[in-house]
Amino acid sequence: MDRTSAGGTRVIARTAIRAELARVAFEMFGRDGFDQVTITDLAAGAGISRSTFLRYFKTKEDAVLSALDARGEEIAAALRARPAGEGDWTALRRAVDVVIEPYHEDPAQALAVTRLIQQTPALSNRWRQDRNQLHPGLCRALLSRRNEDGPVPLETSVTAAAALDCLTIAIEYWVQSDGQRGLDQLLDQAFATLAR
Repeated sequence: MDRTSAGGTRVIARTAIRAELARVAFEMFGRDGFDQVTITDLAAGAGISRSTFLRYFKTKEDAVLSALDARGEEIAAALRARPAGEGDWTALRRAVDVVIEPYHEDPAQALAVTRLIQQTPALSNRWRQDRNQLHPGLCRALLSRRNEDGPVPLETSVTAAAALDCLTIAIEYWVQSDGQRGLDQLLDQAFATLAR
């Protein structure tokens, strides 16, 4: 086996282990409450040592929010890939579809995780911080679509921030409806409201 395939295998194995540890953590948080479960408890629940658990997640919050880590770059990449003639607002609406894919794949799990995040102050604060970190990448992707460089214009910054707010609000309404309202339609409605 060459180094490239060995490296790829390690990445796949690491991703699978992180997913399994996140699943165990979510089950424990759902059963016992986020604040009551320690990293030592999580490690024991997964059948590994505390130090091994910490190799994959530095904090309890990471175990819940890790699935969202790559979403910022995914949205930015999707935005850059949109057709050149498409308006920024439409392109942003279509680009955020990558974020809601897990909501379609397993709506019950997505609803449970989102509720846990919303109801746990440590998670909701961290989620807001992570969401705010998406903003610069979206701004750069919008400039890239226009073949522009340099400082981000105010209008571009506001547009990117508004798109992230539309996403957040649509998800909040989806949770309030107990997952009964279509998230795609809620996103369309949120974006259309500002488009007017």
